[in-house]
Amino acid sequence: MKCFDCPRKCGVERDKRIGYCKAPAKVKIARAALHFWEEPCISGEAGSGTVFFSGCNLGCVYCQNKEIANGTIGKEITIPRLAKIFLELQDKGANNINLVTPSHYYRQIKEALIMVKDRLTIPVISNTSSYESLESLKSMEGLIDIYLADYKYDFEEPARRYSNAPDYPEVARAALNEMYRQVGGPVFDEKGLMKKGMIIRYLLLPGQVPEGKAALRYLHKTFKNNVFISIMNQYTPMKGADAYPEINRKVTEKEYQSLVDFAVEKGIKNGFTQEGETAKESFIPLFDLEGVEGPELIYE
Repeated sequence: MKCFDCPRKCGVERDKRIGYCKAPAKVKIARAALHFWEEPCISGEAGSGTVFFSGCNLGCVYCQNKEIANGTIGKEITIPRLAKIFLELQDKGANNINLVTPSHYYRQIKEALIMVKDRLTIPVISNTSSYESLESLKSMEGLIDIYLADYKYDFEEPARRYSNAPDYPEVARAALNEMYRQVGGPVFDEKGLMKKGMIIRYLLLPGQVPEGKAALRYLHKTFKNNVFISIMNQYTPMKGADAYPEINRKVTEKEYQSLVDFAVEKGIKNGFTQEGETAKESFIPLFDLEGVEGPELIYE
C-alpha cells in the first residue's frame, strides 16, 4: 500500500522501500525507557515512559536525535510487542506513555493501543513535530490524551532552509487546531501531573528572536492560556552545523531572555522556561535499544 500518511505524501510502498521518513512498514524503535528530561508535569519524579521511534518525516538539519531520525538506529518489532512495551513501561511506574516522533507509525500504534486499552491506566502522549496530516491525526482521536507538540516555525524561509518544509507553518497550524479540538484545555491530577491537554514547544534557534516572537504571538492569539507554551533554549549545534554558520552556535542568554520577556508582555501565563546549561548533548539519551526486545504476550 502506498503511504500518503504525512504532508510529504511521497507515496512509497514501505514494505518494498523506504520513503522520505526513512521508516519501514513495520514499527522500528530505538529505545523504550523512563525519561526524566521533559516538562515537570510530564516527567514528574517517576519519569515519562518514552518510546523513541526511528525515522522522521521532517528531518531538521539541527536535529539532536539525528541518528534515529535518519532511521539508521533501531529494531523492527511487531505490533503485539509494541503493545507489550506500553504495559512494561506502565509496570515500571511511568507517569505516561510518551510516543516520540510517532506520526509515521500512527496506523500501527493505533492497533497496539487498542490491544491494551483495557489495561492501560496512564495517559498517552503524542510527542510530535506537528508536521502532521489531518487525516492521520483524526485517526488517533480518543487514543491520545496529551499532545506534546512543536511549533517550530512561524516563517516560511527558516522552515524551508532547516527542514525542507516551506509549508510547515500552514500545516502545523492546522494540526495544532485539530489536536486542541481533540484534547481541549489542561487537566492535572493531585500531584500536578498532566492527564489531558496540550503543551506546545517552541525551540529558539540562534538569531531567530523575531521569528520566535511571531510564533508566540500566533500561539497566544489562537489558544490564549488554554494550552501551555514551553519556550526552549536547549538548541545544541550538532555535527554538520558548520554548513549553516548562522546557527552554528548556542542561543545567547540575551536572546532567550528577550523572548521570555516578550511572552510575559503578551500575557502568556501558562508556560515553561528553561534555565542553566540545557544546551548539552548529555541531555540526549542513549539509543541503545533499551526496552525494545522482549515477550509479545499481553496476558501472561
